[in-house]
Amino acid sequence: MVNKLELVEHVAEATETSKAAAAAALDAVIDGITLALKKGEEVRLVGFGTFSVKKRAEGKGRNPATGEEITIPASTSARFKPGATLKAELNKTK
Repeated sequence: MVNKLELVEHVAEATETSKAAAAAALDAVIDGITLALKKGEEVRLVGFGTFSVKKRAEGKGRNPATGEEITIPASTSARFKPGATLKAELNKTK
């Protein structure tokens, strides 16, 4: 697993910038994606993938402990669909 700090270190090294500049750039990218998704827009990064928003309607469910019927509230979540280049890179034999 790679955490944000490790990703910042990679970006700083790859771009030959400071960790502070890399962290600011990464934060700006994440903020940009978040703002677009909040507006209901897709974010397409050609070769990497597409971030999109999925809305789920309110539904009915059951409490497994009591069997009582419950209402599951409507929700919105983010989705990611990998692009062809990313899929190919992940499936490349070494």
